[in-house]
Formats: sequence, structure tokens, C-alpha cells
Amino acid sequence: MNENKFFHPETLKRISRLDLRARHVVDGFLSGMHKSRHFGNSVEFRQHRQYVAGDDLRSVDWKIWAKQDRLYVKQYEVDTNMRVTLLVDVSQSMRFGGGGAMNKYDYACTIAASLAYLAIKQQDAIGCITFDKDAKNVLPSKMKQSHLVAISEVMNRSAPESGKRDLSAVDAGESKVELAELLANIKGSQPDIGDAMREVAEAIRSNSLVVILSDLLMQRDGFFKGLRYLRSRGHDVIVLHVMDDVEIDFTLGGPTRFEGLELPVQIRCDPRMLRDGYIKAVNEYLEEVQQGCSKLMCDYSLFRTSVPLDAALAAYLSRRNTLARSLNSAKR
Repeated sequence: MNENKFFHPETLKRISRLDLRARHVVDGFLSGMHKSRHFGNSVEFRQHRQYVAGDDLRSVDWKIWAKQDRLYVKQYEVDTNMRVTLLVDVSQSMRFGGGGAMNKYDYACTIAASLAYLAIKQQDAIGCITFDKDAKNVLPSKMKQSHLVAISEVMNRSAPESGKRDLSAVDAGESKVELAELLANIKGSQPDIGDAMREVAEAIRSNSLVVILSDLLMQRDGFFKGLRYLRSRGHDVIVLHVMDDVEIDFTLGGPTRFEGLELPVQIRCDPRMLRDGYIKAVNEYLEEVQQGCSKLMCDYSLFRTSVPLDAALAAYLSRRNTLARSLNSAKR
């Protein structure tokens, strides 16, 4: 398997001139591009304050002294690096693809690889954690160029494998699940990643940028609980919601057999009879996810796998950077 298959040259070229900036002020140790809470030497002036005994005379603004006969010192913002952690969903539902060039997992991994490339390019530390019900592979944040290959290897190694679910019993008529029964306990059929999110949050240094790439086909209570825990530790959280057009628009027609990716079930039905109810449920689900992220002050964006990834990612990063600049200006 090509270990660099997620690094698409055209996508990287399109986003190479964009900045991946943290929306919130972050701490850091090395000189980089992102604003810090600390004052120090920088090319960007922030404010004056009155001189007190012990201040470095080199920071005194002598022009103000000459005009007002008062001593003031200049304060500057320190530019620091940012720690970014990519959380990539490797649950079985990520294998789904409606016939496009990439399934949801490949699409999500290409976004992750592109962001990793961008972070390394602007001297930020990047790490990667794969998860489903538990955290799987944990790759600590580093700033080395070679770390891009390590991230790609982790995503390749963690890819959800086809054929994990044994459907032979279903074909034989055993463990048959009716549609009504499945819908009556829909939450029970979805994974709860609350514990995994808490485990991930504890593995990441506080005040980092956390990017979650997932189809979010999971119990929302556990997901929101995990987001709440990440935010409580000072993380800036981005939720990139990856879905296939078929999942959103449900354009299937004629008798169809649906096979479960998370559960060993099969359902035969005519999707045209279910479409109206399905579309309503999906819209309610998308609204619930978006509003839940908004309440927790997490940046949310929906990515359709049919949209060219370079254009979608470039548009998202441009919008985020515009928001970051407006927020930084408002704080001054």
C-alpha cells in the first residue's frame, strides 16, 4: 500500500498559501505564527504601560518621554507555535462510499494529511490519534517534516477493514432484525465514544488545536460530552463532518438491500418509500450536531465527499482565517 496516498499534490498546492490559525490565544514555546498570552519581543506592537523600577530601559519609549516627560515602556505580543492534534474516526461506517473517487475514510484522511502538511509548513507541531469506541493509535505532536510520513502510516494502519462483520448468519435467516426494531432503538445501534474522547483529551497537552474528522454516526450525548471535556481543558476544537451524498440526499431507487457496517444486519426495502422520513431525520440530525457544536464554541463544517477536496478545504480555511482575524481585532 502506498504510504503517502493521502497526500494529494493538487490539494496541497491549493492550500499552501493559507494559514491554519488557532481561533483562541494559545501558549507556545517556539517562534511561530500564533498569538500568545505572554508579552515579549515581536514585530507587532500591542500597548504602552507606565514604567516601574526594574523595567529594561531598552523598552522605554523615549519619544513619549520627550513629549510628556513621563516614562512608558512598549509591550509586544509574542508569536508562538501551535500544537495541532488530528482525531480521525476509524469506525466501520467510515468505509461507506456512494461510488465516488473516495469513501468517507479516504476523504477524511486526505483532509488530515493536508492539514498536517500545512501545519508543518508553518512550523507548528502536529499529532494524530485514530479512534472508534476507544483511542487506537496515538502519535504525539512533532514539527519534523518526516512526521508527515508517520501520520500517513498511522492512518493506513488504522483504516477500517472490510469484511469484519460476519453476515452469513443473517443470510441464513438467523438474528434477523426488522427495520422497525432497528429504528426503535437507533441509539443502541450507534457507538458511544464518550470514553474515547475523554481518553484522547487527557493524552493531549492543554490549550491545543484539536481537529475531529468523522461522519459523527455515533451517540450524540457521548460526543457532546467529549467536546465539553476538550473545551474544559482549553482546547480550540474544529469538527469536520464528512458525509457521502447518498447519506444526505438518499437518492437510491428500487428494491435495495442495506448491509450494516457497525452491526451484522441486513434490511431489504424500497428506499423511495422511506425517503421523506429519512430526509427529515437527517436534517434534524445535522441541525442537532451543528447547534451542539455551536453551544460548546466548537467550529463546525460539513464536508461532502462529492465536492473537490482542495476547493472545500481552501474555502473552509479562508473562512476560518477571516473569523480569526476579526476576533483578534475585536480583542484589541
